[in-house]
Amino acid sequence: MRGRLILRRRNIIVVTMLALTHSAFAGPPYVSDDPEPTDYKHFEIYTFSNGTATRGDIGGAAGVDFNYGAAPDLQLTATLPAGFDRPGLGRTSFGLSNIELAAKYRFLRQDSFGLDVSIFPRVFLPSGSANIGNNTASLLLPVWVQKDWSGGWSAFGGGGCVISGHASQNFCLTGGVVTYQLLPKLQLGAELFHQTADGNGTPASTSVGFGARYDLNETYHLLGYISAGN
Repeated sequence: MRGRLILRRRNIIVVTMLALTHSAFAGPPYVSDDPEPTDYKHFEIYTFSNGTATRGDIGGAAGVDFNYGAAPDLQLTATLPAGFDRPGLGRTSFGLSNIELAAKYRFLRQDSFGLDVSIFPRVFLPSGSANIGNNTASLLLPVWVQKDWSGGWSAFGGGGCVISGHASQNFCLTGGVVTYQLLPKLQLGAELFHQTADGNGTPASTSVGFGARYDLNETYHLLGYISAGN
């Protein structure tokens, strides 16, 4: 999820992103995704960085998220993240995190059904580092839905479950976002997100987040997001 499966074991998350895109997008920088695929034969590239903090632990990640419209209503995605973790006791670790490969397919559209609906299965490869990310492969199986209204309002969200190589690490997530086009170049949004316990001794978590997107021009966009939760 664009390096976003990081809310577990986290209390605060701050994300900044720079997007290179010629097409519309709704999901980034939120944790919840959207059903709208990249336009056919177009691309979206996001460079992202984030930092998270809990009691006794500080971590973060940076990377590149590449999306390509391979066919009408079909988007192919690859995410290459690297991260660090600094526990309260112990040494700081750096390394390659879980590479992500995904395909988004929109099978219902607003112009005919009233809603955009997509499936977006995502494979997380084992981490390239012993202390960063997960050392087992996992699969996210979500469904995402979106509705747009006149006047600049839009809502999207959905959820799914992550199936891991270790059954004890399976968990589910759900979230929803409401956005508003405040100015021609500025969009603001609010998100409610929930994730069940992942089986590693961490409890379920719920967070509230706020995001913004500023269009520098038709090609470059600046995105930011901050959230807090239990």
